[in-house]
Amino acid sequence: MADALTKEPVETPTSAVAADMADERLIHELGVRGVMRALVNRIRGGDLGVGPVIFGLVVICIVFYAKEPTFLSSASLVSITQFAAPTGVIALGIVLVLLLGEIDLSVGSVAGFTSAVMAVTLVNNDQPLVVAMGAAIGTGLLIGLVYAVLHQVVGVPSFVFSLAGLLAFQGALLYTLGDQGTITLPQDSGLRSFAREKFLSDTQAYTLVAIATLAYLGARLWTIRKRKEAGLTPPSLAWVVAKAVLLAAGLGYFVYYLGLAPNDRGVGYLFTLFVLLVVVVDLALRKTTWGRHVMAVGGNEEAARRSGIKVSWIYVSVFGLTSTFAALGGVLLAGQLTTVSQSSGTTDTNLTAIAAAVIGGTSLFGGRGTAYAALLGMLVLQAISAGLNIINVDSDVRFMVTGGVLLVAVAIDSVSRRLRSSSGRG
Repeated sequence: MADALTKEPVETPTSAVAADMADERLIHELGVRGVMRALVNRIRGGDLGVGPVIFGLVVICIVFYAKEPTFLSSASLVSITQFAAPTGVIALGIVLVLLLGEIDLSVGSVAGFTSAVMAVTLVNNDQPLVVAMGAAIGTGLLIGLVYAVLHQVVGVPSFVFSLAGLLAFQGALLYTLGDQGTITLPQDSGLRSFAREKFLSDTQAYTLVAIATLAYLGARLWTIRKRKEAGLTPPSLAWVVAKAVLLAAGLGYFVYYLGLAPNDRGVGYLFTLFVLLVVVVDLALRKTTWGRHVMAVGGNEEAARRSGIKVSWIYVSVFGLTSTFAALGGVLLAGQLTTVSQSSGTTDTNLTAIAAAVIGGTSLFGGRGTAYAALLGMLVLQAISAGLNIINVDSDVRFMVTGGVLLVAVAIDSVSRRLRSSSGRG
């Protein structure tokens, strides 16, 4: 998008950790006053994190609950989580490409085209599901690699080649489906079952909650140990334990409440897969060299290149992953809808995925964001859609409301960027 030399320096992982440590010391030393002071410090520095999107999600829930209490019923929340997952997987790829300060406008079309590849391979060519899904996801990866070549070798801006891809892969979708127009997945398809009918048992769900809590606690205890060994101030043990307890309680209640839905519905396999992908990508961005390099390239490409980072490889990996996630999301969406048609991966899917990443807190300027932006952003958008449907509001209003929410998210990103610049952070 913009030239790398014009990008503002990004807040590095090291400086982010230092800020977190300073906040934890305030909390440890001053208790509630420390919490408030840490919050004020972060706001002044433009480090809003996921606070605005969580606040927005709470406001949305309150407003729709006041209009129609069934909005927060367990059945309604199960529906929201299930329908958020496929497009959320696509949005996860958008988060990655936005971290580089680039854009991919074709993810919806890629999702539709690759789902058609899967359907034709499965139904028309009578191949096993694993082969059909492999063909679809492999096609998505190939598209991403072609995009990387166009960007790094030919020098075509991402806006241009992805806009061309948006049009080209819509045409490829129509060509692949041919005269059939619509392909219905078999009734006994494992993909249909996974996306629509499979839900975690209570034992499985609570086991995942325990694993998540113990993993978080273990990681934080390891951080405390390493910082002590290095002679640095460690996080407060009491605060770490308190957050672990809050995490366990929150996730446990979430599982319990969804489990109250009728027909043995609760936490779906589909939503679980989405959350696991978000966690894996988050860990990759925060804990691996590759993730730190993605952030560095997104913050200042030229500085990253001079520091020895293989910038071309970063672009190849990110564009490849973006299209791969688009393909996987398209396949999951096909399983959920049970069909692939000429409208698969239309503009609605494309723009929803991009809007989710931005609304979730990923900066359009590169170098700032988190994998959880895809999860939170999709929950916001799906909550708006479900709420407006419950109170019988027409789709035209839904699009206008979604556009307004997106505008607010971009405005918040712009304001926080200026605050970081004026405060000298980032």
